[in-house]
Amino acid sequence: MEDVKPSVSSCSDYGGAMEARFAGLCKTGLALDESLTRQAMVLLRESKHILLANITAVGSGSPDEAERYWSAFVLYCVVRLGHGKREKVEDGVSLCQILRACKLNIVEFFKEVPQFSLKAGFILSGLYGSDWEKRLGLKELQVNFVHLSALSRHYRRAYQEFFLLSNQSSGSSNSGYISDYHRFGWLLFLALRVHAFSRYKDLVTCTNGLVSILAILILHVPTKFRNFDIKDSRLFARKSDKGIDLLASLCDIYHTSEDELKLSMERTNKLIADILNKKPCPASELARGNVDHFVKDGLTYFDGLLEDESLESSLLALEKDYDVVVSTKGEFDERIFISDDDSVLGTGSLSGGTINLCSRKNKIDVISSPAKTITSPTCPRSPISPINGNYLDNSKMVISTPVSTAMTTAKWLRNIISPLPSKPTAELLGFLSLCEDIINDVMSRANIILGAIFPVCTLERCVQGNLPGARLMDSIWAGQRKTEALKLYYRVLEAICRAESQKLNGNNLTSLLNNERFHRCMLACSAELVLATHKTVTMMFPAVLERTGITAYDLSKVIESFVRHEETLPRELKRHLNSLEERLLESMAWEKGSSMYNSLIVASPSLSTEINRLGLLADPMLSLDAIAVNCSATGGLPPPPFQKQEKFLERIADFPSPKRQCVESKNVLVDRSSFTSPLKEQWLAVKSPKSKLPPLQSAFASPTRPNPAGGGETCAEIGINVFFSKIIKLAAIRIRSLCDRLQLPHEAQERVYCLIQQILSQRTHLLFNRHIDQIILCCFYGVAKISHLDLTFKEIIYSYRRQPHCKPQVFRSVFVNWPSTSHNGKTGEDHVDIITFYNEIFIPSVKPLLVELGCAKAHSKSERTSEDNSTIPESPRLTRFPNLPDMSPKKVSAAHNVYVSPLRSSKMDALLSPSSKSYYACVGESTHAYQSPSKDLSAINNRLNSSRRVSGRLNFDLVSDSIVAGSLGSHSARTDSSASPTIKLEQPDF
Repeated sequence: MEDVKPSVSSCSDYGGAMEARFAGLCKTGLALDESLTRQAMVLLRESKHILLANITAVGSGSPDEAERYWSAFVLYCVVRLGHGKREKVEDGVSLCQILRACKLNIVEFFKEVPQFSLKAGFILSGLYGSDWEKRLGLKELQVNFVHLSALSRHYRRAYQEFFLLSNQSSGSSNSGYISDYHRFGWLLFLALRVHAFSRYKDLVTCTNGLVSILAILILHVPTKFRNFDIKDSRLFARKSDKGIDLLASLCDIYHTSEDELKLSMERTNKLIADILNKKPCPASELARGNVDHFVKDGLTYFDGLLEDESLESSLLALEKDYDVVVSTKGEFDERIFISDDDSVLGTGSLSGGTINLCSRKNKIDVISSPAKTITSPTCPRSPISPINGNYLDNSKMVISTPVSTAMTTAKWLRNIISPLPSKPTAELLGFLSLCEDIINDVMSRANIILGAIFPVCTLERCVQGNLPGARLMDSIWAGQRKTEALKLYYRVLEAICRAESQKLNGNNLTSLLNNERFHRCMLACSAELVLATHKTVTMMFPAVLERTGITAYDLSKVIESFVRHEETLPRELKRHLNSLEERLLESMAWEKGSSMYNSLIVASPSLSTEINRLGLLADPMLSLDAIAVNCSATGGLPPPPFQKQEKFLERIADFPSPKRQCVESKNVLVDRSSFTSPLKEQWLAVKSPKSKLPPLQSAFASPTRPNPAGGGETCAEIGINVFFSKIIKLAAIRIRSLCDRLQLPHEAQERVYCLIQQILSQRTHLLFNRHIDQIILCCFYGVAKISHLDLTFKEIIYSYRRQPHCKPQVFRSVFVNWPSTSHNGKTGEDHVDIITFYNEIFIPSVKPLLVELGCAKAHSKSERTSEDNSTIPESPRLTRFPNLPDMSPKKVSAAHNVYVSPLRSSKMDALLSPSSKSYYACVGESTHAYQSPSKDLSAINNRLNSSRRVSGRLNFDLVSDSIVAGSLGSHSARTDSSASPTIKLEQPDF
């Protein structure tokens, strides 16, 4: 697509008209006061040139839509960060009001907001300070929205199971409104989140709150609206001579903790008494009524709470209470999840597709979809699955939802980790005592680090609108999570000590157990698993890195060991650690300030000039004293996520700078002028998922220290080799997936893989401060050009956008640091699109490698026609693409050995070719339009059972993907010429 740029005069005219429309939106559409309107106009004028330069990259690319997005971004920033004068609290503007005025929905807004933050960040820093992003809290807001979407669906399903709808015959179940009782429960839940869960609105705590709301409804909704039989043992399994134990029965259904549910019930009852002015009375004092058949001990009843005469007033009181909150904070109105009009919600997915946000008309289909019904993580383990070690033996089938998964994982913490001792065991004490008696240091460090991650509120500070008990509940929550993380840390530390001792044929682990960075990484990993279990909004990764003073590269050294040595770790947490490791490998370890550069500068001294020019070296690790001061300075109130802690570096004058350290070790660097290839151990890492890792002692030793195992390498080289081998494996997986989607020949796949290897070893600087996918995309286009494949950058980007790990900012914003000799006249740091990066940075650096790759291809063809196996000088042999395993099969039946394996996109296309489509049933697509899965299977059976007979027995032995795909239809042919390679530049077309 041709890149048409408007003239200067047309830009000026459009900019003036846009300002006029924006001013009307502020005054008429949102009725902002003069102060906020003035601030909004200033921000728009300062940033509109960015919009005009990137108008085709926002949304669908239409000017009208891009303008509406930009207006919404500007307005939300001003409302949250600006200083307006409101005569009444109710005059505040929420995100939902802004989106309605701009005719956008929340899902679309969150998908586009990273680009605005990146492009206009320097302007917002100038207007509102460097901490604007933390104060804006968009990342937390997005996760909060995803959680509430899941919770609202969870609540809706539970309500429909226990209570009748308002009018089942009218089909109102497809709308947001079910009944006033349903609305009352959701509003009471929102009040509970605001007043009782002030700081830690995690998914598990909120689910406990929803279950307490459900208990309140069961006790107070008139019996004529009940949809259950009190004798139903499926719903009320916990019974005694006194009757049904309501709370225990609900805990069985929703996997909640009975103690936590009782605590949540106390908070809910207090809310009803304080906000609705209802007088509580013990249920045991009631003779008859809703509490019949239930054990009344410990239950509280509010007379007439949901009777017709008081229901309306209760709804009004809860609405008024929430109005104050949403107007004050300016966040999105959480009542939209039970509203009649859900247009502002939008459709699609957030968080990388982890949680799908579908319209209400499709929710029942999602619930009943066979794709959503899988075995619980508590089911028996699959013998061929690489994920094992689940701790319970329960064959119940459950509906896998974000809420049920979180509650099942929390059950692991409750049943396996919580009973453990909160101090080191005798075996661990034995290992520690052999290391100059560091027991007190280990325990003191754990207390400081975990105290910084899970701070207890000590200041007399209460968030506006919160009940006095909110701080107490926050302190209880933080204390419980800190204890869980501490117990997990001691448990895994002991297992690692045992394994390392066996590797080293002895019990002396002094260098490892005396290493400060190792212990902090272990504590960070333990805390992250606890936070991930509870799905905490206010402490999202990488918050634990900042609280512990380590970097992403540090954490990547312990993740695999942590998983291997905690055998009971649930599948969901293993997936979480796997996704974290991917994030660390693909970009975070390459960011400025990563300790990876401190090792790389030792392993490859030739890169020191570029590393120092870009200022990539990590700062010295914060001392424990600095971390303790940071925690006490905030009074236990956690600073917003992603906060940099430079202010404490000034207090630590005795730390040598990284640059000075490099100068001091110059004699070491000079002796190691050549870089040992980081790829020499790649086959072991790629072919064997359970490959033997080097001892952790070398991973955490000083970078310049010789390898304790010998071999003449430094510990930095060992660590970089392991790190690069993981990157190569990740790149291979993504290359194969994208090749399948693009339907490229296998030879092209091997070429892209070979080029990535060469870039990692010979052009390592291209990955500095960038995302590995940016390099992979450029490699695809470069290989397409030298191979004369009919493939454009637009097609590559289109296919990449369909990948599950895709992030639009990967191809929209690539970091560059223009040198002073740049031919385009630019200097300093900048962010450009992927094609500009390809033309200006990638090709000038990689062109010699591409030429060699083209020569290697021509040589490999001539080699096949002769028996001479000698290689042409300076023409490397193409590296064979590794044999990567398919995704592991998943057991879908507790009673039978039935497994389902994910189907590759390439195989899916082959299976669904016109000649064979009617013989295959694929989840998510029917063989005929508007047909149920059962009819699909019946149709296939009828075809197979037709009069046509096939002689011989069917062989169901496993075959490779290539055989299956090849037998059903070949991939689309692509021309592969051996002509001399040419490097073609391409203009942006996406």
